[in-house]
Amino acid sequence: MSFARVRALVVVGLLGVLALVFVVVALVRDTQGSAGLAEGCPEGWPLADVTLREPKDVKINVLNATTDRDGLARQIADDFRNRKFQVKRTADEKKKSDDIAVLRYGPKGVGSAHLLRAYFLDNAELVYDPKRTDDVVDVVLGNSFQQLATTTEVNQSLGDLGSPNAPPESCPAPVEK
Repeated sequence: MSFARVRALVVVGLLGVLALVFVVVALVRDTQGSAGLAEGCPEGWPLADVTLREPKDVKINVLNATTDRDGLARQIADDFRNRKFQVKRTADEKKKSDDIAVLRYGPKGVGSAHLLRAYFLDNAELVYDPKRTDDVVDVVLGNSFQQLATTTEVNQSLGDLGSPNAPPESCPAPVEK
């Protein structure tokens, strides 16, 4: 073996060892290992479940807040059922809305509400209630509602929305592994 080849092997070996040491030091000194978890959360703040759910795991109530579209809640509830959502109840809302939709949810419904935002192409008003204890999201359909987004539109909207974030004055719950 020539001297140039030996020298090249030594240099490559040293670079490999140096890279390995760098990776080990970076992993050991990582200060972001628990970033986004509930550590350091102020007393009394609720833990928000920021896990993005599959439609089959999302529980919803569909409420009709339109002025002149009777049966809309049942129709859209059927659309959600066809998309594998768990529809708990449908009803008419007393307070009418001119919005496209209003999503009302609590700390356990943050990830579910994030998914539902995509079905309204991020045009739904979000109403977070930190005192709410269930994981059901109320979907209130308003006068401006036309239709749910298609599967392709939902996927594109989810890409645009990114990951769910904990609402103000709440902390993200530790992610189950």
